[in-house]
Amino acid sequence: MLKFTDEHEWLKIEGDVATVGITAHAAEQLGDLVFVELPEAGTSLDKGATAATVESVKAASDVYCPLDGEIVESNQAIVDDPSLVNSDPQGAGWFFKLKLADPSAANALLDEAAYKELIA
Repeated sequence: MLKFTDEHEWLKIEGDVATVGITAHAAEQLGDLVFVELPEAGTSLDKGATAATVESVKAASDVYCPLDGEIVESNQAIVDDPSLVNSDPQGAGWFFKLKLADPSAANALLDEAAYKELIA
């Protein structure tokens, strides 16, 4: 199941774990990323809390935690090579995996059609 936030994060939900990243639209708006800071595994975050920071040649921006949960894995590959986020934002450029406190809360997020309408 793929869900989106109005802050331009995407979530691929499998069971009670969501893989989270930023959308292609967000990556495009930011421009070429030069730095990514990710949360450590074991970190508990509330919905809306700053989960990661990205810096591009244009600006610095926060990536927010889309739902309450605990970080179970971060993608070291994008720390080593931030350009992965630009080249494959919804694939190899994922940010972190989040064990959801309440998987049913994802029902309140946007589906792909609603997200496309948001950015149109």
